Amino acid sequence: MEKKNIVLSLKNGELLQFDKGVTLLEISKDVQNQFATPIIAAKVDNEIRDLQFSLINDCHVEFLDLHTEVGSKVYQRSLTFLMITAVNELFPKGEVTVEHSLSKGLYCELHIGEKVTSDHLIAIETRMRRIVAEDRQFTMKSLPIAEAVELFKANGQIEKVKHLEQLKRERVRIYYCGEAYDFFYGTMAPSTGYLKIFELRQHASGFILRFPEKEAPNALPEFIVQNKLSEIFLEAERWGAILQCGYVATLNEYVQNGKINDIMRVAEALHEKKIAQIADFVSQHKEVRVVLIAGPSSSGKTTFAQRLTVQLKVNAMRPVALSLDDYFVDRDKTPKDENGAYDFESIEAIDLELFNEHLSKILAGEVVSIPSFNFLTGQREYRGNTIQIDKNQPLIIEGIHGLNERLTTAVPREHKVKIYISALTQLSIDNHNRIPTTDTRLIRRIVRDSQFRSHDALTTLNMWQSVRRGEERNIFPFQEDADIMFNSALIYELSVLKKYAEPLLQKITKEYAAYSEATRLLRFLSYFESIDDNEIPFNSILREFTGMSCFHEHK
Repeated sequence: MEKKNIVLSLKNGELLQFDKGVTLLEISKDVQNQFATPIIAAKVDNEIRDLQFSLINDCHVEFLDLHTEVGSKVYQRSLTFLMITAVNELFPKGEVTVEHSLSKGLYCELHIGEKVTSDHLIAIETRMRRIVAEDRQFTMKSLPIAEAVELFKANGQIEKVKHLEQLKRERVRIYYCGEAYDFFYGTMAPSTGYLKIFELRQHASGFILRFPEKEAPNALPEFIVQNKLSEIFLEAERWGAILQCGYVATLNEYVQNGKINDIMRVAEALHEKKIAQIADFVSQHKEVRVVLIAGPSSSGKTTFAQRLTVQLKVNAMRPVALSLDDYFVDRDKTPKDENGAYDFESIEAIDLELFNEHLSKILAGEVVSIPSFNFLTGQREYRGNTIQIDKNQPLIIEGIHGLNERLTTAVPREHKVKIYISALTQLSIDNHNRIPTTDTRLIRRIVRDSQFRSHDALTTLNMWQSVRRGEERNIFPFQEDADIMFNSALIYELSVLKKYAEPLLQKITKEYAAYSEATRLLRFLSYFESIDDNEIPFNSILREFTGMSCFHEHK
């Protein structure tokens, strides 16, 4: 019998033996029948590896199929490379840029010296499907930085060259697909044959690259038009153009040249101007009595609400805040999620009947006794707090359900302004590697949870997928119902958050499942030059996460 000299344990506890040097791809074929969808990557001792990786030591392996968060990201990244490869083959002198997420896909733009038509997209999609049928291998090569730089200089990818030149490492991973090659922030599928489900859909001046979601990886999701979100992304691009800073390498140059303070001041001024414009909108619509502010975790809702309040006062209005947290149902009436845990993010966790009863009375000018929720006992209490307002005092209500009409059924729609806030970064790593909004918010939350909630980074990372599920259910479906959208991202913020987040992430060691995500975020943060936060205004949204905000007690 052939000698076996590698022992690996699977997530289910099964032990397998293989020859030293066996690849994850070879092993995956033996265990694929245990998975509902194709295995596309793996964790080896809690480090993400592509399936071409060879095992030379005993280890623990967790295979990742398309139902997993990592597997879904590998699919999206590989599909992006497939699309880039097809464009390179059809338009050798053209360029495609990956801009941002939109409508459950990636919004991209094609630059070929002429107007992009549906015929162009049909040609690209047809070429992509041909490459999938060929089942071309994605091959990873580790190259010296200098060699990789020359590679991208040769085809004129200047932003990628600048990024690679700034990396503080000796070698870099370059992926190949036939004659095409590119740098990507993450691993690839083994081959193009894994990428059977996708679509290109024309949108605005570009197109959307569509792909399955991890919850249903065998089909494309329903297409949902998101015109308002698209507009706010375009505004983010305009802000980036004003700042003359669209890529991380350019931001780093501003830091190195001592010009970052100018960028910070203009970025903050763009925020202030936008908030003032929103306040003007509210004050010009005299019928508006309620301002609802909603957004996902760590989008900066609290500071935004405070700054909007200031600007409304400038317009001779006297807004009053009403907290949704005080209208939680008693703990024994709180709904539970699919795992049996209390689901505090469900709209059913709010006493909607009482909240709407109070809204009606408050807006009618009555004196209303407002409850306070005791989070220790899980019970509602009355502590003598009352609210009475006049017609020049709009109610400011901040919370995740603000866009959901069920929250405020007692208030006619024309008496409400709904504001959606999120952190839609203007930066990309390069023309093919965008910075996901979720990464910015996650890093914000890691810093804030450490600063003000006594949570370490491991706790935050372990909670994040549950938070994201709540957002998908309770916030994102209502985005397009917003009257106004506000982008809370600051172009310089990751350079500030870096010094706070890195030591927290470095504490997560290899024995934890979250180690792979901590490693990914550390690699991402390593792309940024660190900057000091002394010049950040005390009313900045960023202060909500780092501290010293003039709006909060934690100074």
